[in-house]
Amino acid sequence: MRKWLPRLLILAALLAVVLRVTVLRPDAVPVRVAPVEVARVEATVTNSKAGTVRARRRAKISAEAGGRIVEITRREGDRVEAGEVLVRLNDSTPRAQLSLVEQGLRVAVAAARQACIERDRASRELERKRHLADQAIVSEDILDALESAYLATKASCSSLQAEVGRSRAAIESARVELAKFEIRAPFAGVIAEQNVELGEWITPSPPLLTAPPVVDIIDPDSVYVSAPMDEVDSAKIQVDQPAKVTVDSHPGHEFPGHVVRVAPYVLDLEAQNRTVEIEVELDDPEVAARFLPGTSADVEVVLEVRSDVLRIPTAALLEGSRVLVPANGTLEERAVEVGLKNWEYSEVRSGLEAGQSVVVSLDRVEVQPGARVRIEGQGDDL
Repeated sequence: MRKWLPRLLILAALLAVVLRVTVLRPDAVPVRVAPVEVARVEATVTNSKAGTVRARRRAKISAEAGGRIVEITRREGDRVEAGEVLVRLNDSTPRAQLSLVEQGLRVAVAAARQACIERDRASRELERKRHLADQAIVSEDILDALESAYLATKASCSSLQAEVGRSRAAIESARVELAKFEIRAPFAGVIAEQNVELGEWITPSPPLLTAPPVVDIIDPDSVYVSAPMDEVDSAKIQVDQPAKVTVDSHPGHEFPGHVVRVAPYVLDLEAQNRTVEIEVELDDPEVAARFLPGTSADVEVVLEVRSDVLRIPTAALLEGSRVLVPANGTLEERAVEVGLKNWEYSEVRSGLEAGQSVVVSLDRVEVQPGARVRIEGQGDDL
């Protein structure tokens, strides 16, 4: 028994070690990793609140005159040309007024022509009598009467010519008034909304009040994105900087653009969230024309770009510029020097090498330095 006791003790110790290593040790923690790669990294800033797709040319057209609608030439969704008639009102009254002043012009022209003929005849008669007066054949009284007659016809001719001018001005005024009974497109675009129907009566907006527009027209070629940026980034953003736009109606797509305007002031409507407004136009106008004004959009302004540098997902960074690297089945903590970064990728200047992997699933408490891990998608421990 004494001979076998030491051997039994050794065997029991070995069994205890095996049991601790195999049965009692904690399960490997599943983690997701991403490679350390050589690629492009951008320093960017993004909008603090959702931006909006807008159109530079958008007209909500109201009526300039009251009347009953007699014709609607275009409907919602139709594309129209600049100056095209969209809605016609009953214009019988202003058209009759135009006809009246046109007839008055014809009368004024005829009267002025007759008066000027009389003036010319009086002028010739006066000249003949002056020659006779020089020869003492015609008395001074007759010559004075002829001069008075000439001046009277001259004044009458001038007066009636002025009346012709007044009649022409009246015609122009009547035409302007008549034009108010047609609602035309101020520019080429698409009818976004129409709020009237045939036979309805519409009136112009009273002073200081806004009536619903008759037609809302949008130029799809003037679409841009307006986005509020945090005030701390206002000094970094400049006109012509490249930008990337994402639109809720096109998930999973990024559209290149550039900054065209930075507001010269900061909005302070909310003291805790002051912003500066920027405007971004897409590089491809055909793509921009497909965006509907009013759609939510996000803007990422590119401040600086570095190519062919080591990068890791920003999600892999721990506080204090640290990362977790799987090695020999456990996690090792590495300190890294970070360069340019954005919400997606960060540049690594030192601390890692290309081809290594870093843990990106840091949302579990068990993911700590020294933890035994298993790479998701792989069956064995590292």
